[in-house]
Amino acid sequence: MDTLSIRIKIGDREYPMKVKAEDEAKIRRAGKLINDKLKRYREEFGLDDRQDLLAMVAFDCMVEAMEVNEVNTEDSEQITAALSSINNQLKSVL
Repeated sequence: MDTLSIRIKIGDREYPMKVKAEDEAKIRRAGKLINDKLKRYREEFGLDDRQDLLAMVAFDCMVEAMEVNEVNTEDSEQITAALSSINNQLKSVL
């Protein structure tokens, strides 16, 4: 398992990290998305306090994660229902 030592800048601070080589691009993209959200909140709401900005970004990310989780749960339920129906049809044929 190859690990890389990288530094990710979030806001005005750099954070050293050790990541798997195959995860480097994903980690860097996550850092970029956080910085983009920080910039957007700073511009839209005129916030300058770093803690307020980071709290808003964390809140926004949590809402997005919850929405994705809800969609995945709904999809899983639909898939389970479809598989159950197919299974019942197969049982009736056999």
